[in-house]
Parts: sequence; C-alpha cells; structure tokens
Amino acid sequence: MRVTQEQKYRRRWGTLAVLSLSLVIIGLDNTILNVALPTLQRDLSATASELQWMVDSYVLVFAGLLLTMGAVGDRFGRAKALVAGLVIFGGASVAAAFTSSATQLIAARAVMGIGGALIMPATLSIITDVFPREERGRAIGIWAAVAGLGIGIGPVVGGALLESFWWGSVFLVNVPVVLGALVLGFFLVPASRDPESTPLDIKGAITSMVAVSALVYGIIEGPTHGWMSGQVLTAFGLTAVFGGLFIAVERRHDHPMLNLNYFKNRRFSGGATAISIAFFSLFGVIFLLTQYLQFVQGYSALEAGLRTAPIAVGMVLGAASAPRLVERFGTARVVTFGLVVLAAVLGVFTTFAIDTEYWVIGTAIVALSYGMGNVMAPSTDAVMGAVPVAKAGVASATNDVTRQVAGAIGVAVVGSAFNSAYTANMESAVAQLPPEVAAAASNSIGAAGRIAAELPAEAGANLLGAAQQAFVDAMGVAIFFPIVLAIVGAALVARFMPAEHGAEVSTEETREEQPLTSGRPATAAGKA
Repeated sequence: MRVTQEQKYRRRWGTLAVLSLSLVIIGLDNTILNVALPTLQRDLSATASELQWMVDSYVLVFAGLLLTMGAVGDRFGRAKALVAGLVIFGGASVAAAFTSSATQLIAARAVMGIGGALIMPATLSIITDVFPREERGRAIGIWAAVAGLGIGIGPVVGGALLESFWWGSVFLVNVPVVLGALVLGFFLVPASRDPESTPLDIKGAITSMVAVSALVYGIIEGPTHGWMSGQVLTAFGLTAVFGGLFIAVERRHDHPMLNLNYFKNRRFSGGATAISIAFFSLFGVIFLLTQYLQFVQGYSALEAGLRTAPIAVGMVLGAASAPRLVERFGTARVVTFGLVVLAAVLGVFTTFAIDTEYWVIGTAIVALSYGMGNVMAPSTDAVMGAVPVAKAGVASATNDVTRQVAGAIGVAVVGSAFNSAYTANMESAVAQLPPEVAAAASNSIGAAGRIAAELPAEAGANLLGAAQQAFVDAMGVAIFFPIVLAIVGAALVARFMPAEHGAEVSTEETREEQPLTSGRPATAAGKA
C-alpha cells in the first residue's frame, strides 16, 4: 500500500515484523527438510544424489534467480515482488506435500525456489527503504536474527511434525505463515521501487543461472560419475564459459543486473565474502549433523530436531549483540572474530565420535551459530550500506546470492567429500556382501542400517558399527573444507576490510548515485 515517508517511518517496526515473518519460512525451509531426509530416503526410495538435489534444487533455483528478482522488485515494486513470492512459495509448498516420487519433489522444491527468490531480496530492500541509516544496523541485526531463528527451529518443527504426521506436513507448515504475512503485509508493508525504472538485464540473468546451475551439478554428481567423467567436465566447462559471459555482459550492459563496480568497495566485497564462507560452512555442516544425530546416535527425527534447535539460540545472540560490538570495535574486527569462532568450533565437530555426549554437541552448535551471527549481521549491513538505496533490491539480492550459492555449494562440496570418504571407508566392511548389496551399503548409512537389520545378529551389528564409524570418519574429512575457508576468510577480512564502520570512501558508482534518505524526514536522517 502507498503511504507517505512519515508514515513509513512511523510504521517501520511493524513493517519489520511482517518482513521477519515472511523471512521465517525461508530459513525454516532451509533446514526443516534436513530432518525429513531419512524419512524421504525410506518412503521415496531416494538415492544419496537425489537427497542432495532435494536440498539443492530449491537453493539452486533460488540463488540463480535472486539477482533477477531483486532487479524485478526495484523495477516494478518491492511489495509486489514480496506478495508474488509468498503466493508462489505457498502454492509450491502444497504441491510438494503431495508428491509421490523423488523427482516430483525435486521439481516442486525448484518452484519453491522461485518464490523464495522473490521474497528474500524484497524483505531486506524494504528494510533499507523504511529505516534511516542510524537505525538500519539494528534493524538488519533483527532481520539476521530472525533468519537464524527460522534455521534453528526448522529441525524442531520438522521433527515434531514427523512424529505425528506424514512427511508432507513439513511443507504444509509454510501455508499459514504465508497467509499471515499476506494479510499483515497489506496493511504494514509500503510500496517502494527504484525511481529510474531501468530495464531488466535478461542476458545477465540467463548467463548467471546457467553458470551456477552447472557448477553445483558438477560438484554433486562428481562422486557418482567420477570427477573426470564427460558430463562432470562438461558441467565445469559450462560454468567457466557462462561465468565469463556473465562478467562480459555485466561490464558492457548500460543497466547491468549486478554492477561489478560495487565489488571495488571493500566493505561490499568483504561482507559478501564473509557471508559466503559462513553459509558454505553452515549448510554443509547441518546437512551432515542431522544425519549424524539420527543414523549414528540413534535419535528419532523429533529428538534430532530438538538437539539442533540451539542453532537458533546462538544465532539470535550473535546477531543481536553484533551491532553493539560493531559500534565499539568496527565491522572488520567483529566479522573476523565471527569467522575465527566458526573455524575453531568446526574443528571440534571433526572430533565427534559414535558415542560423543550431547552436552559437547549442543555446546558446539551454540558456539557455531554464535559465530555465524557475528558474521551475518555486520556483513549484511556492510553490503547494504555500500550501495545506493535506490538499488537496494540488487544489493539485497547480491547479499542473498552469496548466502544461497555458497550454501548450495557447501552442501555439494561437503556432501560430495563426505560421500567419497564414506564409500572408501566402507570397502572392507562390505567386501563379503553380494555386489548389489555392497554397493547399496556403501552408498549411504541409511541403506547400510536397513541391510544390517536383515542380516544375522552378529553380522548385522558388525556392518552397522562399521557404517557408523565410516560416517564419523568421513564427516571429519568433509568438514576440513569449511575450516580452511573460514581461516582464509578471517585473514582476508582482517587485512582488507575497512577497520571502522562506514570508514571507506564510496566508489565512483556510489558517488554518482548517492544513497537516498528513507522513512524519516531528511533533516533527521543519518548519513550513509
């Protein structure tokens, strides 16, 4: 609905509440499915690769369309983009709940990604429009905390639903949230858009989607078909070609979807890098953690969900405290601190054994997510503050692209490294089994557990024990990748990101398009 600038400012906290409600389903959907993976593997006879695609089809489409949908929101209206995204997301959630095969579910999740790509950049760009500079850091901190809350409660909600209902309920839970956000948004979310109404960059959208899709496909399918197989090498070749085309298109386009000059601003590029590393780590670790708690430690879906819930606690604490820490120590130091915490805690995850006590696991989860919160909030504020408010949709989409692409690649890289290590670790344990049975047990710990239940007691116990040990050993190998990335990221942020909040002079692009004041009367607005 159209309101005056004064009304925008007066209603800003109500607007933030509605946007946060819309954002909850994005965070929720990123993790609620992980708890249901063992159930889906059993009920839909899904392979390990299909399980990854259930996660990545959503994230892949989401990430591929984010820049385009951010530009669509800037061009046609951010509130309209939010409404369209909620409707698509809700409808696809209903479709996903009633699918009957892994392929159908992967397709429904892809459509949900379209809705998510409309929702997420709209929420952050509207926040940037209605909050003045001096309040924006706190508002983004709340936004980041809510995103973390959705991620944290996803496993709990999913586990509770799976205890009482069939797996489709983990998708139907999105519907009431969507309806509530649509109703409240009609009254509280103001209309905003880029006053220049620049044309959309179709070539940029197509080239970026192909590049990202090919990259994630190649990483996921590498362990299955071989890293030097024709289709995997073709996928990586397409990534290189279309990635190069995307850069060329953006440099030559009069109105690029992503102005590459923004990356010359070290706050923008530093924030994007830190967010990428954090979400690469988070998505990859959660993908393994939920399976570890169920397959190795023997918890039910609900019990596993409850035990991953502390993610929300640490994320909220970290994101809520980060703005105050930034005021005292500066963005670079806070983000560096968050990445160092992330690397240290991931090191603890590599020590998990079959019988690790939960207090160790729970403490590590809280500490991991606390580090995440200290990366997310100040890095997001750095990205948004480096771009003119008129281009808030593109800035928000860039922030979200880094999260989602990195998350998809995190699941792909960590999952692929894990699958390769698990298969190698199981070679001796399945040597005496028939070839088809051995291949299934080596493919996933879930299959190994089902096979073990059908074997004589001693043989079954030996196979299950070997599979559990192979799992924890492979998890330690896979988590090595995000540890290295977090350490490198911390060093880069400490070295290159401006030490103080708002210290860096704007790039030529941002000098030409000065950030606009929004929501609050111009005389009261803080400087950008």
